[in-house]
Amino acid sequence: MNKNNTSSKLRIAIAGLGFGKKIHLEALKESDYFIPTAIYHYKKEKGPSLENETGLNFYHEWEKLVKSRDIDGIIIATSPESRFQLAKEALLNNKHLLLEKPVALTSQEIEELQRISLIKNLSVCVDFEYRAVPLFQQTKKIIDEDTLGKIYLIKLDWLMGSRSDPKRAWNWYSLKEKGGGVIGALGTHAFDMLNWFFGESVKVSGKLSTSIKERSLPNSSKLLEVTSEDICIANLEINNYNSSSIPCQVSLSSISKNGRGFSLEVYGSEGSLFLRSENQKDYVHGFSLKFSNKEDKTHNLTADLLYNFEKTWTDGRIAPVKRIHNLWAESINNQTPVIPGLSEGLISQRVCEAIRKSSESGLNIKI
Repeated sequence: MNKNNTSSKLRIAIAGLGFGKKIHLEALKESDYFIPTAIYHYKKEKGPSLENETGLNFYHEWEKLVKSRDIDGIIIATSPESRFQLAKEALLNNKHLLLEKPVALTSQEIEELQRISLIKNLSVCVDFEYRAVPLFQQTKKIIDEDTLGKIYLIKLDWLMGSRSDPKRAWNWYSLKEKGGGVIGALGTHAFDMLNWFFGESVKVSGKLSTSIKERSLPNSSKLLEVTSEDICIANLEINNYNSSSIPCQVSLSSISKNGRGFSLEVYGSEGSLFLRSENQKDYVHGFSLKFSNKEDKTHNLTADLLYNFEKTWTDGRIAPVKRIHNLWAESINNQTPVIPGLSEGLISQRVCEAIRKSSESGLNIKI
């Protein structure tokens, strides 16, 4: 493909007016391989304002969008509850997909999407964008090079305050059955990066809890029950790629006002690694990486130049999402598997489900 030729670019539609319009659309505008073509929302009345704002063709009927010959691929960034059915219909109509996470509500749904995409020879990418962040890529390199030696312990804390205000309104995030909760928001990313860095989680135990049990409807005093978790504490046993077993402790929270943010600590026989960010406003900008050797000398590390972004935006999420878009485009154009894809989404989902099962039963769960 001549990436400078607009007519050769793949035509992409976006479903989702939050992350989809704010992040994916901005990344598409800068793409060498894609051209944003359409935007979807089920409410017909949103059409005129959306077309005027974005310059894209508006669809409010999913069937018409997925059957359109003017669309090559679709980015689905709707709420989790609707993703599976939307994705399934799109695949059956031969559309390549980029899915936000959680990909679906159950691992069985992800497996069904896998079957269809394989039969149809379609590329389905999953937006695990931390795989595209420079300091995360540098962390992966250090771990792969065995700089830490034998890894003894992994500790991942992700303590955010996005839902710490009890006055924050009730919405789909408040319902477990709709895919809401801290596991879907943070856990899916956390378990994907642990799998990417270290290996497969084979056994878990976990405890989920809901701290703020009621929230009011927008512009209302009526209180509704919150059934989704806002805290997750989990212990994982990870089978490392060198066949050793590593204990891992994970703490996730969405109600930790002024919390420590993201912190990954890796302790090994040859040194320790610390990947951290206290930035609660932009969860890509603000990361630091430190290495402490056996002599207890700590070094601040930067990412290798080849990992740096060609361009950055005020919103730090756009650059890594654009990098994920490029992986998706390469997969479509070369007809090769994409990573991160449904396989990675399935691995993360199975860990999430095992933690839920452990929390309900009080047992250790093998995956």
